[in-house]
Amino acid sequence: MKFDRMTINALAQGSPLDRLLTANGDTNVLRPYSLNGKGTYVTLNGKAVLIDNTTASLRKEDWIALDKALVLIGRKRLSAVGDLNGRGLVYNIPDGMGSTVLQTETQGDAMTAQLSMDGLRRSPNDRPLYELTNLPLPIMHADFSYSARNILTSRKSGTPLDTSTMELAVRQVSQKTEQLLLGLESTYTYGGGSIYGYTNYPSRLTKTITAPTASGWVGGTLLAELLAARKQLVDVKMYGPYMLYFAPAWDQYLDADYVAGYPKTTRARIGEVAGFEGLKTLDYLEDNDIIMIQMTSDVIRMVNAMPMRTLQWDESGGLQKNFKVMTIQIPQIRKDQDDNCGLLHASSA
Repeated sequence: MKFDRMTINALAQGSPLDRLLTANGDTNVLRPYSLNGKGTYVTLNGKAVLIDNTTASLRKEDWIALDKALVLIGRKRLSAVGDLNGRGLVYNIPDGMGSTVLQTETQGDAMTAQLSMDGLRRSPNDRPLYELTNLPLPIMHADFSYSARNILTSRKSGTPLDTSTMELAVRQVSQKTEQLLLGLESTYTYGGGSIYGYTNYPSRLTKTITAPTASGWVGGTLLAELLAARKQLVDVKMYGPYMLYFAPAWDQYLDADYVAGYPKTTRARIGEVAGFEGLKTLDYLEDNDIIMIQMTSDVIRMVNAMPMRTLQWDESGGLQKNFKVMTIQIPQIRKDQDDNCGLLHASSA
């Protein structure tokens, strides 16, 4: 990317929107830093670009300290989201700031194979049917600020900026991302599409299970009901592997003995079932909820249009530095044209 003097001025002095437009939506343009006290730089296309001969308020090491806090806190809070990212169940959109919806298609199974001795018999030449769906791509964000005096005090004392405020902002954004995946946020609708999560997706399978506090409940009760739930998924041609997520209320029962005298816990016994890839407790699941989901990209994936990052701009003549932690990470639960989905939500009556 080549810059003329007018472009450089726009990158350094324009409004946040002007700078984003000039940099083709690259949010790094809102992350200016001082490099060895010799001017203000931003990183674009992997290269440090000088945008002003004056020194930026934040040094590169300040941004590194902020980003470290962002990564540490973000990973701590994104458990279910982390499972999808860790398994590669993601769809990445470059320059996600320039996209407001993701449009995808579902395909019907229209063709039928035939048997014949000479191969001359014509099979039905049906064309698959396609249906378009839209997934909104909103930004999740939280704001904080430092005064110019905070920054000067940090620089004069040689100590890094206090990142506790940023950690709180990251925690809030991380929590929002996790709760969106779990379906614990209000349904977000835009551009003819809606965002759903595990517990509110309209096409999910459901099952009523026995509460562990019910009279006569034992570990085998839960195992039998989970096997029945697995059959529900197999009946709609969803064969696993499955991840099982439990509300925290289950922990004391999962970690108790399966039956008296049996040398394993209920959690360990359930983990031996074919197709059950893992069992995990999710802090944000409620009551006695259980999620069983096929961990394949045709059922669930995270649409990553912007990794979590921190942006900065000035206010009050530069006396206040505003920051925004933001990300575009949206869950996409998928079904086929027969309305079958590899997601089951179990709850007690």
